[in-house]
Amino acid sequence: MSALLAASGLHKRFGGVMATDDVSFTIGARELVCMIGPNGAGKSTLLNILCGTVKPDQGEMIFDGASLSGLAEYQFARRGILRKFQVPTVFPNMSVRQNLMVAGDASRHSYTDTDTDILLNRLALSQSASALAGTLAHGDRQRLELGLCLMGRPKLLLLDEPTAGLTSLETAEIARLLQELTATAAIIVIDHDMAFVRQLNCRTCVLHQGRLIRDGSFAEIERDAVVRAIYLAKE
Repeated sequence: MSALLAASGLHKRFGGVMATDDVSFTIGARELVCMIGPNGAGKSTLLNILCGTVKPDQGEMIFDGASLSGLAEYQFARRGILRKFQVPTVFPNMSVRQNLMVAGDASRHSYTDTDTDILLNRLALSQSASALAGTLAHGDRQRLELGLCLMGRPKLLLLDEPTAGLTSLETAEIARLLQELTATAAIIVIDHDMAFVRQLNCRTCVLHQGRLIRDGSFAEIERDAVVRAIYLAKE
């Protein structure tokens, strides 16, 4: 599988804390990868680096054949790297459909009403299309913010705990949706919910104290004695 993103030697220090310590990995154009690890492992910092919010002290990232060095955060998005945050951020006084339309306009892509209808159906939000986003239940807001990212037609989608606060049924629905989305985009997920990661059943990377210590299938990671000692045993 050719690499969509190749990150090499990523270092980031905040004062006396090495948040990411020589992190290197690749992800393919249609690959789903989970990043797990205990609190303070460096997951959020790594995601911040990958979307351009934080600049690494050292290291390089090649995305779709071109270097990301020196680019502003909005240029990462223009290249096709989009991020969904843990706490959903939507336009509360606009309808669900209007939220998607605004995201579509900002993306510079062309969308028809039919395209929006298809996405609403895919997100299970068709019946809420006219509702104000601020009135939605938490799970619906999570799906709507995911929809805002999808309107940007991402090549790489970065998701920060996309199932936080969701029921087990909603979590299973998100897992199925993410597996479907790999038809058009690569996805990196960071999450603490091992039941969710198990449902995704994808390549899993383990961060610990800023370092990438394991990279393999979830079955391999789940059986790994070192991983169980530092993380999975605390589940």
